[in-house]
Amino acid sequence: MSDSSARALFAARLVQARQLRGLSQRALGDRMGLGKDKGSSRINRYEHQVTAIGFDNLDKLAEVLDVPVAYLLADDAAMADAILALSEADESQRDVLATLIPALIQDPTLLSRLVKLLQLPKREQSKALKTLTDKA
Repeated sequence: MSDSSARALFAARLVQARQLRGLSQRALGDRMGLGKDKGSSRINRYEHQVTAIGFDNLDKLAEVLDVPVAYLLADDAAMADAILALSEADESQRDVLATLIPALIQDPTLLSRLVKLLQLPKREQSKALKTLTDKA
């Protein structure tokens, strides 16, 4: 990935995370301790790929937005969504998911079946999951 595309992905993720939290550029910059005017300008420059962010500010930005740093640096939207979902899981859930994800990747049939199950209406999902767990 080129530096400019990494910066573009970061900028898009920053906008997404800021909007997800309902913050203006000014409010985000202020919460980062940059002040309202300077902060607004700095966030705008990050979002428009004029200025690259340093590691210290990246950590602070992720903390204020309540997202993992990895979310802001993810290669694509699906990866970012997965990182955000994992960050919302507790430690034991993350451990299970860390085992499950490689298993699903190694067994495309299992992944396909699970995806089909998740596309069912909620009440049918429950029945299908019960059937699955009864067989285990």
